[in-house]
Amino acid sequence: MKMSRRAMRMERSHKKHKSVVALNMVSLMDIFTILVFFLLVNSSEVDVLPNSKTIQLPESIAEERPRENVIVMITEHEILVRGDKIADVAQILGDDTSTGIPVLQQALEAIAARRLRADQDGAGPEVTIMGEKEIPYRLLKKVMLACTQAKYGQVSFAVMQKNETNGT
Repeated sequence: MKMSRRAMRMERSHKKHKSVVALNMVSLMDIFTILVFFLLVNSSEVDVLPNSKTIQLPESIAEERPRENVIVMITEHEILVRGDKIADVAQILGDDTSTGIPVLQQALEAIAARRLRADQDGAGPEVTIMGEKEIPYRLLKKVMLACTQAKYGQVSFAVMQKNETNGT
């Protein structure tokens, strides 16, 4: 069967343009380099506190982001500083004195002594307390007292952020 002129012209055109298109590697490398830098720069905005399934944090609508500092975790059974067990909650609650927790104070002072740079505002090092929302106030008070006795200038509390529209 004979092909029409138009069909032959289209076939010639397709054969001409059938060559494989090469990728420009320089452009791809530039794009991926920019993407890597973008991800590195923007990954520093996310602040992640240690996640402990044993601690249920209270909720808040505060907008301020946590700063990088020493974290004191208070679970039902123990007090941890940077993940290391410092004291048992039962022993601390059994002590009826209104003093702080000497073991916690010593651990915080040791961490503050190892800090390489001084704080710019002169307020001293910062500490964040992550506590179960059902812990007794007198335990929280003793932990805060130990933090201030260890010369920590700012004591913050870790909370779970909630939307303003959800909670009352």
